[in-house]
Amino acid sequence: MGFVSLGCPKALVDSERILTRLRAEGYEVAGSYGAADLVVVNTCGFIDAAVDESLDAIGEALAENGRVIVTGCLGAQPQKILDRHPQVLKITGPQRYEEVVASVHEHLPPKHEPFLDLVPAQGVRLTPRHYAYLKISEGCNHRCTFCIIPSMRGDLVSRPIGEVLREAEQLARAGVKEILVISQDTSAYGVDLKYAAQPWRDAPRRARFYDLAAALGELGVWVRLHYVYPYPHVDQVIELMAEGKVLPYLDIPFQHASARILKLMKRPAASTNTLDRIAAWRRTTPDITIRSTFIVGFPGETEQDFAELLDWLRAAQLDRVGCFEYSPVEGAAANALRQPEVPAGLKAERRARFMELSAEISGARLAKKVGRDMQVLVDRLDGDVAVARSASDAPEIDGTVRIPGAKKLSVGSLAQVRITAAGAYDLEATLIQ
Repeated sequence: MGFVSLGCPKALVDSERILTRLRAEGYEVAGSYGAADLVVVNTCGFIDAAVDESLDAIGEALAENGRVIVTGCLGAQPQKILDRHPQVLKITGPQRYEEVVASVHEHLPPKHEPFLDLVPAQGVRLTPRHYAYLKISEGCNHRCTFCIIPSMRGDLVSRPIGEVLREAEQLARAGVKEILVISQDTSAYGVDLKYAAQPWRDAPRRARFYDLAAALGELGVWVRLHYVYPYPHVDQVIELMAEGKVLPYLDIPFQHASARILKLMKRPAASTNTLDRIAAWRRTTPDITIRSTFIVGFPGETEQDFAELLDWLRAAQLDRVGCFEYSPVEGAAANALRQPEVPAGLKAERRARFMELSAEISGARLAKKVGRDMQVLVDRLDGDVAVARSASDAPEIDGTVRIPGAKKLSVGSLAQVRITAAGAYDLEATLIQ
């Protein structure tokens, strides 16, 4: 069978779960459409561009193979898929693992008895062997006006902490060097479970964000925290970073800085308080890297609102940022705000101005790292150049550390380097013998 996985790391984990189950039942994963008897497409439906990409991928799979099962977030809107591709075999929504497997059984019955084929204890992974995503919950309790995730994935449902920690332990035993913790709202982990405790390594562990981070810190691998909302208890996790238990890296989707726009977005945060929090985190952990994403061109955004965002970014001096032009999503509450739309050209201009400023900030902050020694994780080899990441760099979204003359390093290895040069987003280093 063939498999196409689109969207965010959370969708990637869904794909891994489906593939793990199917591989355990004897299914082989084909490397091309032509070699597959059937294709599963795991879709994304978060914004219009993602919907278009998903529909195009379904069309390509149908054209190249002809037998296609669709799952994922866009599957929550089956008519949108059927209007364009009525010949798909089956459509299921996000997190419908059993339905996907049952659909594969229906249209491509397994040739082996379940569980007779060997599958690694850590399951099937779509990431390189040295890092893996660990999804700790599904859904979200927030109702941000630009987002339709709760309507597709529901309210927050946290995984029991014992289950999460056992999976993380299996990953570490399998040789994973970096675990990236993901969810829709990582710092809300456990609230729906009333923080219920479960045993792990002969001690009770509560299903709380801090307790989870502290336990993961016992595994001896890099632990990177994504999609963290800055609730007050996040300050405790910053202390774990200062102690070296988890990576000094925090991914927080601030989205904007104008109080008026944040209110329209239903993001309960005030930019001045956020700046105070960032300053406090840096006092506790001077080496902390703060990454965030922002939306420009939200309905009703004025030049003054955008100027506030730029002023806030100058003050915050965030290390890593991403910026998206607002795109209306079918079913989002923002569509009913009765605020004037920002013209497409103005959205693009604001994004360009935002990214220009962020590049200046990033370059200045990276320049301060020249001459420092640090540990890096090697992602790939490009000739005699090892391309690695530091604690400040998440895979695929952040920068890299290039190490010329380091072909003796292997992918997935950790190395000590000295930084010799810096650009806007990337570093160059020499290997410390």
